[in-house]
Amino acid sequence: MKPRLKKFLIAIASLYIIIFIGLYFLQEKMIFMPDSLPQDYSYTFPGNFEEINLKTADGAKLNALLFKVKNPKGVLLYFHGNAGDLSRWGIVVQNFVEMGYDVMVMDYRTYGKSTGELSEKALYNDAQLFYKELLKTYPEGTIVVYGRSLGTAFATYVAAKNHPKQLILEAPFYSLDEVAAERFPIYPVKWFLKFHFPTYHYLKEVSCPITIFHGTDDFVVNYENSEKLSKIHTKGKLTFITIVGGTHHNLLDYEICKKRLDSIL
Repeated sequence: MKPRLKKFLIAIASLYIIIFIGLYFLQEKMIFMPDSLPQDYSYTFPGNFEEINLKTADGAKLNALLFKVKNPKGVLLYFHGNAGDLSRWGIVVQNFVEMGYDVMVMDYRTYGKSTGELSEKALYNDAQLFYKELLKTYPEGTIVVYGRSLGTAFATYVAAKNHPKQLILEAPFYSLDEVAAERFPIYPVKWFLKFHFPTYHYLKEVSCPITIFHGTDDFVVNYENSEKLSKIHTKGKLTFITIVGGTHHNLLDYEICKKRLDSIL
């Protein structure tokens, strides 16, 4: 082998290894993009709402907001995306408050005022904890579980383990393994990911009606993820709504999405 070629191959191999190490140690920062809030931060939103803090078995403190309306049609448990905090997501969920629903939205560990160590098991347990909190006040048949992007993993898990009125998924992924493999095809990401979030696995066990919304121009979680999910045999009826031209961030702006939400909510 010529010295120049040998040096080139060594450089390529070294770069591959460096990126591999970076992916392994920085994966948490690539998956979760939290904004933090001071513990004395005061939320300001229109209408009636209350702040809720729950303690977990491992000592984490989880912060959430519960928006209330007069004579609610039910309650919507909303699991948000992978960026921001409740100061932002509290604004997003006003769409559902305006539809006549009480809405609970939580911040995941390390987001906003929430604390605790991140792990896949802990995040699932946290989601279930808030579902149980709603059961103290609301009949299970009035609970709608809604997940957006990263939050679709937790929403699907909760719906699989319980019996809510329905499950709504906005831009879900088939599994985090699949998303990572698409973005880094030359690396064996499935071998070293600490978070797998197999939405497809839990979706099989959901017995309530399921509605999936996904845009064809989504370049964050590509449309094919929902196409694959829509072909899974589920215990509950699954409806897949394609938003032609929709991206990862604007599905609720489309009339077809608004009409469908109006009809099911």
